[in-house]
Amino acid sequence: MADIRNNFVGIKSPNPFWLASAPPTDKAYNVIRAFKAGWGGVVWKTLGEEGPPVVNVNGPRYGAIWGADRRLLGLNNIELITDRDLQVNLREIKQVKKDWPDRAIVVSLMVPCVEESWKAILPVVEETEADGIELNFGCPHGMSERGMGAAVGQVPEYIEMVVRWCKANTRMPVITKLTPNITDVRKPARAALAGGTDAVSLINTINSITGVNLDSFAPEPTIDGKGSHGGYCGPAVKPIAMNMVAEIARDHETRGLPISGIGGITTWRDAAEFMALGAGNVQVCTAAMTYGFKIVHEMIAGLENWMDEKGHASLDDIIGRATPNVTDWQYLNLNYVAKAHIDQEACIKCGLCHIACEDTSHQAITSMVDGVRHFEVIEAECVGCNLCVNVCPVENCITMEPLAVGVMDQRTGKPVSPIYANWTTHPNNPMAKVAAE
Repeated sequence: MADIRNNFVGIKSPNPFWLASAPPTDKAYNVIRAFKAGWGGVVWKTLGEEGPPVVNVNGPRYGAIWGADRRLLGLNNIELITDRDLQVNLREIKQVKKDWPDRAIVVSLMVPCVEESWKAILPVVEETEADGIELNFGCPHGMSERGMGAAVGQVPEYIEMVVRWCKANTRMPVITKLTPNITDVRKPARAALAGGTDAVSLINTINSITGVNLDSFAPEPTIDGKGSHGGYCGPAVKPIAMNMVAEIARDHETRGLPISGIGGITTWRDAAEFMALGAGNVQVCTAAMTYGFKIVHEMIAGLENWMDEKGHASLDDIIGRATPNVTDWQYLNLNYVAKAHIDQEACIKCGLCHIACEDTSHQAITSMVDGVRHFEVIEAECVGCNLCVNVCPVENCITMEPLAVGVMDQRTGKPVSPIYANWTTHPNNPMAKVAAE
């Protein structure tokens, strides 16, 4: 049986599945239910400084995007950090950690960008014997308008400064949570590393408006006729999150920096993909809010079964395995040639591949052959774009088949070359590097 025990910057948990800082981790009741269901750890919902708690709206807090089958693809959240008293949260964290010593409890924090505010909250969190802290530099709504959250996360200098304050004033591992609402995520990651962070977590939510009510003409969710931008999460953000994780994992400055992956993780496969790209563990929110805490059963069993099937003994066997295969476009092999192939026995003759190719691509799929409805790839026109694969409703009906070296590419009239060649040396590139004689 594969060993999926996790050790993330010294924080141990029985599996790599943590609940992210969000409504599911707002109080002891939820966290205990999560641990009973099997979650390996939680990041407690973000705590603020001592004093009157923040005030959340007393109405709808979520907007949504659904697929055609009403499956939830994304949530827009306008809820702020915890609105429960700081001391209540701290007492609950301490008790839950005492009762569940084998589970990871990390405390998310957000206080004003003032050193004294951080110095004040760190000792009281330490007293709970929590395993670590996560600096919330990602929240894009409400708190960012008060100079916290993403307002800090969008300024690398601020990130480095606050991380240094925290590292100087706590024994706990520091995880820096990054905002995706930035042009280049490597810059805040580098700043966090320069400040001494033990790890980064990403992505936090994406600034968004998910819909407009066309009767009231107000964004949704609507509060008394008005709406606001919020944080977008859920399966729809997974591709964005994975790219940002990979960017940090392969960056020459941040390579090796531990990463906790967040963003649309719903299944064991999602988690495995994040870890293959460099994440040391994963955090989940929307999936738990959609399907309940017991979804972790499928995640654990699925990951273990896949690892057993593939012969992976521990998480170390998969973490970062895909990172070396992520590259810049300019280094992709331009001499690689693939063509689409349609399995005629599997084809249901719906015609979607033909329509997509005929109207929007390369006119490389027939619709009629000898007067009969028939869909077949015209190799002389196929550029191998694989749009047909993605629109086909039958799994594996259309596949991409690479041409062997030496085989004639009917589209170009040239044999497939065995030589690797990319854009940096291509003759059409005005900046091509000329090999020294």
